[in-house]
Amino acid sequence: MPVAARLALAGLITVVALAVALWPRTHDDTAAGGDHPANSVATASVEARTAARLSPCPIPTPDAIGGGPLTGISVDCLADGKPVDLATALAGKPALLNLWAYWCGPCAKELPFVQEYARRAGNAITVLTVHSDPDEARALALLTELKVTLPGVLDARAKVRTAVGAPAVLPVSVLLRADGSVAEVVVRAFNGVEDIADTVENNLGVAA
Repeated sequence: MPVAARLALAGLITVVALAVALWPRTHDDTAAGGDHPANSVATASVEARTAARLSPCPIPTPDAIGGGPLTGISVDCLADGKPVDLATALAGKPALLNLWAYWCGPCAKELPFVQEYARRAGNAITVLTVHSDPDEARALALLTELKVTLPGVLDARAKVRTAVGAPAVLPVSVLLRADGSVAEVVVRAFNGVEDIADTVENNLGVAA
């Protein structure tokens, strides 16, 4: 190959390599595929927990016997950092688990709907958010910004999603029966409070 052609080819390769290296990357690129790499994981401070004003996580009743696919799964409560045994904490009442992450745009839009649904449903169902990413500080920051004070847990390794067989996308909502068995895995974002109420009633028989 002539020297001029080789130089031209080398220059083209260099330009392409620089373009790839400088191509912008956003959280949305990762959100479509589900798992988000935690390049910088931040643990929440006491001040961040206080500012979020989250409701306490559910606690097991003295005679609670957990069942279903969440048996043996322990996660940390976002309100105080203490461990929560999910199966026993949720035993005895239907539950809605909303899986989300701070970098997921549809999740941020959906969370206020979930909170309003929980207010309407009252004690008929347990509503729990599940942050499926290790960055606790950013989770609390977004909840504070959205003024969402639902009880929530940190599921850094997405153990809940794996246990119920949900795909690696967010948001996902898991509807559990009182015995801990899964009634439905909703792999989409809810479009409003009525959508949540209808979905829960159709699958769990809980009206709100």
